[in-house]
Amino acid sequence: MTKDNIYQDPQAPADFTFNSRVAEVFDDMLQRSVPCYHQVIDMVATLLARFVQPGDRIYDLGCSTGTTLLELSRRMTTSELEFVGIDNSPAMIDKATLKAEMFAKQDTIRFIHGDIAAVELEPCGACILNYTLQFIRPLARQSFLTRLHQALKPGGVLIISEKIICHDLEINRAFIDFYHDFKRSQGYTETEIARKRAALENILIPFSIRENSELLQKSGFSQVETFFQWFNFASFVAIKD
Repeated sequence: MTKDNIYQDPQAPADFTFNSRVAEVFDDMLQRSVPCYHQVIDMVATLLARFVQPGDRIYDLGCSTGTTLLELSRRMTTSELEFVGIDNSPAMIDKATLKAEMFAKQDTIRFIHGDIAAVELEPCGACILNYTLQFIRPLARQSFLTRLHQALKPGGVLIISEKIICHDLEINRAFIDFYHDFKRSQGYTETEIARKRAALENILIPFSIRENSELLQKSGFSQVETFFQWFNFASFVAIKD
């Protein structure tokens, strides 16, 4: 696994983009930048095992290098599930496809290069949006989630993981400080943390738990719950009636 040292470079891009350089180090970046990353995948697998049906199609929208689908396909081998990953970064799709071939999963997992906000989705039993919705323009999120609700079969499940904000300024500041402490513990320097934060400003726009829940309810999901939170990160499950 190639180590993420992109923001050690003073010439790193001013705005964060999912280019080939990021794709090369993205697995390391996720593990060192997203608290409890693998634990959340464990919980996603547990939820899907409970709610999806044999033969269901599972979409990972914004699948990056395919880590989530590869792990799910390894765990969920008895239900003849179809796994489909979609991402708008060619470099991410190339990396995901190579990993699927390395682990002999190319017959189980399909990766598609495309815009998740525009690609036509086939009927499915589950959609996963892990750390993806936060990169979609806020005004477009409602219609996007409504489209996912329409694609899901009755009883289908939507799983979302996001960076979040708190509207209480003192608590929000504390959560951000705890997150920066986490990144320091993973070996990132103060300079890397500052440069990465500046690069993501106005690109990654987080909502609060309440705002995310309300978006899901307005999109047609009557059953919405938070199933995980680590300070300023949270995961949600929503089920279609």
